[in-house]
Formats: sequence, C-alpha cells, structure tokens
Amino acid sequence: MSGTAKLGDRTVHRLGFGSMRLTANPDRDLAIRVLRRAVELGVDHIDTAAFYVSPGGTLGVGTGEKRYATELIRAALNPYPQNLVIATKVGAAAGDRPATAAELRARVEDNLRRLGVDALDVVNLRLRDRGASLGEQFAVLAELRREGLIRHLGISNVRPGHLDEAQAIAPVACVQNEYGLDLRDPDGTALLSECARRGIAFVPYFSVAGPGREQGAAGATSDAALRAVAAAHGVTEHQVRLAWILHQGPHVLAIPGTGSVEHLEQNMAAGALRLSEADLAAL
Repeated sequence: MSGTAKLGDRTVHRLGFGSMRLTANPDRDLAIRVLRRAVELGVDHIDTAAFYVSPGGTLGVGTGEKRYATELIRAALNPYPQNLVIATKVGAAAGDRPATAAELRARVEDNLRRLGVDALDVVNLRLRDRGASLGEQFAVLAELRREGLIRHLGISNVRPGHLDEAQAIAPVACVQNEYGLDLRDPDGTALLSECARRGIAFVPYFSVAGPGREQGAAGATSDAALRAVAAAHGVTEHQVRLAWILHQGPHVLAIPGTGSVEHLEQNMAAGALRLSEADLAAL
C-alpha cells in the first residue's frame, strides 16, 4: 500500500481521492458507487470543493438540476467513517476575483451545509493569482477556525513565499499545487522540498493529467521512458505517474480523481507499485 502521512493532527493514507470529476457524469448512482468503493479500498482523505459542480452548472438541457461533489459525498458516505478526512477549498468569487470576507464565510457555510457537518476538517485557500497576497483572505479563514467552523487550514495554487505569509497568521496543514511527472514548475518543486522541511503535507493535483490538467487522464502525455517503465512493471502509464508522485517524499499525499470504478481500482493499486532507482532516473 501507499503508507500513511500526517495531515494536520490526523494520519491518512497517502493515496486519497479527488472528487472534481464526479460531477461530469450524469449517472448519480455511479458517482456514489465510486465514492463508496474508494472508502472500501482504504481511502480516508477526500478532496472536494463547493464549486465542483456539474459542467455548465446543470445536468441535462433544460433540467436546471445542479450536481455538487459535496452533496454526492454526503449522499454516499454520511454518516462519515470516524477516520475520514474531507478537505475542501475556497477563495474566488464571481469573475475569478478574490472573495471578500463575507463571501469566504458564505462559502465555508455552504460547504458545511452541503457536506452535512458542523466543522470542516481542512479548508484550503485557493489563489487564482499566484502573484497576489493571501494575507487578508487567510486571516478570515483563521478567524473561522477560531470559531470552530474549520479544524485545519491549507493553501493552494501558491508560490513558496506564500507559505511564510500564511504561517505568520495561522498553522498550515497542507499545500496543494499542481505537480507531476511532466508538470514540474519551479514553484511546485520548491514547495515540495519546503513542505518536507517543515513537516507539512504536500498535496499535488494534476499528477495523472500532467499538462492536460482539467482534461484528466485523457490529456496526459507519453514518452518512451514512461512507456518502458509501465511495460516493465505490467501496469498502465497512469499508474506509473501515481507511483512516481508518491516516491517524491513521505509527506506527499496524492488525490487522483475519476468517475469510474475500474479506474479507481487501478489508481489504488498504484500505491503498491515500487519504482527502482533505475526507473526513477529514466523518468
């Protein structure tokens, strides 16, 4: 298996689940099966957001029905297992501008309501503009933490300097940035190392999709080295990508997402894949 790591004061399996892609499929029952199967396979860390909603905001032409990942999680798993950690995120408002203090509070309350909980395990402040300060918004979330609505805070889509800025306000439990085998920008590489030094969980996203980002696994790239390592182990290239990210440090928590039970099971199996030094050098 993938082993465990600390997320705030909780210990979770290093291979978790990202819920973003659950809203893309109009089959609600399938989404619920995926979530329940994830927990059966040992997932105890689920990443979500109240803005993870069906494409275009509705399901089906003229239905007006929205499907929120948070509500799917509640339908599938509530009452929640005691060991389950659900991490969500807030930050932007309409037009991608930074949310105001009132809007941040409203988004936290929306997550609480849709998930059906009294307090959120982890709330990540997600920046839209990596060049912006996070201090004002993070201070609002720190106040909500003092009020007992949030247990742990994290930051997402940030630069290394944001970590100091945030920690001057409140403890940081995790950092979420895009990072993967072929998605290694200087910010992500620096944060990977700095989080290890400070004992903070590093939670990369787009680790399977790589430069394909929101396209998911379908947008992932390939090369001869990746194909050769996958063939040598008898696994898929996506499984190699997940194994590679887990090899980047014991503080790394992967959150691959899928709307397929089959792909979920493949992703979870990647936690047992051990890459050799030769594999890692080739990749």
